[in-house]
Amino acid sequence: MVWLEAASWGSAGAILVGLALVRRHWARLPHLDPDPALSQAPPSVCLCIPVRNEAQELPAALDSWLAQDYPRLSLLVVDDGSTDGSTEILRQREATRPDRLRVLRNEHLPPGWLGKNHALDLASRQPESESAEWLLFADGDVQASPNLLRRAVAFATAQPTDILALIPAIDAVGPAERVILPLAATAFLMVVPPHQVPNPRHPAFCGVGGFTLVRRTAYDAVGGHAAAPLEAIDDMMLARRVKAAGFINRMARGGPGLHLRIYHGLVELVRAMRKNSAALPAWWLLPFVLPVAMVIGLAPLWLPFAGHPVLALLLWLLVPALAGDVQQRMSRRPMDPLWALWPLNTLVFVAGTAWALLDRLRGVNHWRGRDVRLR
Repeated sequence: MVWLEAASWGSAGAILVGLALVRRHWARLPHLDPDPALSQAPPSVCLCIPVRNEAQELPAALDSWLAQDYPRLSLLVVDDGSTDGSTEILRQREATRPDRLRVLRNEHLPPGWLGKNHALDLASRQPESESAEWLLFADGDVQASPNLLRRAVAFATAQPTDILALIPAIDAVGPAERVILPLAATAFLMVVPPHQVPNPRHPAFCGVGGFTLVRRTAYDAVGGHAAAPLEAIDDMMLARRVKAAGFINRMARGGPGLHLRIYHGLVELVRAMRKNSAALPAWWLLPFVLPVAMVIGLAPLWLPFAGHPVLALLLWLLVPALAGDVQQRMSRRPMDPLWALWPLNTLVFVAGTAWALLDRLRGVNHWRGRDVRLR
């Protein structure tokens, strides 16, 4: 049938184009200098970290930032109503390093705010951050090598830069994480061309929850997080607003010196997809996107029944080989045999996105035990 042939070759073409883009964009993703010299008068940096129930990854993350060899760094952590032991971890680290770390406890989420955005806005209005030349936004599960910030600041100050995003390596532990996260993270490069992000005439932009470094003047010029209190994809949208205001956005490789275990297990993965998909600007297109995503993402499973077993096998092998190679280079870890199950990514995407659609129809955003009503 004509429509089946069109679907077969169209799906294969979409996957091959996606792989080509991932490889092309990876090759154009800049490196940080491995060991730059510290300038005589390095700019001050305030690291703002929102924390809500992240006790599993928080100790290692905090220790890595406290161990940075960058001298003009202060840490502000907003404990956003944690109930899992995060508060005790934060207080212990604060008592150990009061010269570098201050913890703020927030018990109340005002109406009209998402929790992370409110926490970062609160941090941005503290004396340490208001006097800093740069603000660094990072999640509470991110770990960095001791010279990571020095390398990032050197990169940002060596060329005109107002907001810099670093792409981290992903720590995948459980089976579901190992199947889904590395290749899903690599797919981010498919839609963001690094060489075009600094181009003021190109719409590409990039912000990353794991590491976004922004000049205080640029942050203030766009109204900070207060200008978009209900924006769930806050990192990307902050970069979008900063670039749209005429500032310069850049991105670079962060891994393996920057890495994180972003989610724990299959349930958290689906919930994360639920939150992020609900934040898409054109969320009302999701009913049309989901069937197309299933046809393309599950192509290796149905192509043999459409008379294309060789094409199915080729796609099945190429995705972990080519996208997995990028992930290996970013993380400097060996290829995982579970990447061969990559079509399962599609099922997680569809489940989370369908759940997100129901949330949008109800007019809420759900994350970490909170339902926030959207305007």
